[in-house]
Amino acid sequence: MRTYLHFLFFSFFVLLASGCNNGSPEEKSAAAKQPVPTEEKKPVVMKSILFFGNSLTAGYGLQPSEAFPTLIQKKIDSLNLPYKVINAGLSGETSAGGKSRIDWLLKQPVDVFVLELGANDGLRGIPPQSTKDNLQAIIDKVKAKYPDVKIVLAGMEIPPSMGGSYAAQFRVVFRQLAEKNNLAFIPFLLEGVAGERNLNQGDGVHPTAKGQEILAENTWKVLKDVL
Repeated sequence: MRTYLHFLFFSFFVLLASGCNNGSPEEKSAAAKQPVPTEEKKPVVMKSILFFGNSLTAGYGLQPSEAFPTLIQKKIDSLNLPYKVINAGLSGETSAGGKSRIDWLLKQPVDVFVLELGANDGLRGIPPQSTKDNLQAIIDKVKAKYPDVKIVLAGMEIPPSMGGSYAAQFRVVFRQLAEKNNLAFIPFLLEGVAGERNLNQGDGVHPTAKGQEILAENTWKVLKDVL
């Protein structure tokens, strides 16, 4: 009897082991053909950088590809950063003109806003306080529309020939705005270019292609920490 029971237990475990194996060859083949699930890659969300300025931003007298915002885009692309540059430079633009124009441009999403205005105000002798008020109004509009926007302010200076007192008042406007609004600040966009004959076009005001490269470098030093 004991031998018979041993046989039954042995048979039971053999059947149990058979049922727990990896299946028939056909089942193994079918399983091998099942696709292996892969993790789906999330699409890259592109953010926008709006350059809002005058002829310096527009690249007056040059090809669009030579303007410093386009050079910034090339730098961004080389680093595979998810940003698209929008060049909204308009030659001859003043701070008052920018204040009137900004609402239309804010219809599109803006993640980073680079404000480059004021040079034409200085050349026209517009009171620095008026320039300051207009630039503050632009900053307020951008922040109201996009509370999470990051703003970079480009500082500007004018030649002493406009009057020493006026030039000093004009220069300090930009730093005051940057400090008041906690903005990333480019102290002087034209640093290394202003007054350099070989880096400016015949009018002595607008940078050459080489000059625009320096503007891009001056901008990137500050912008890279914002992106």
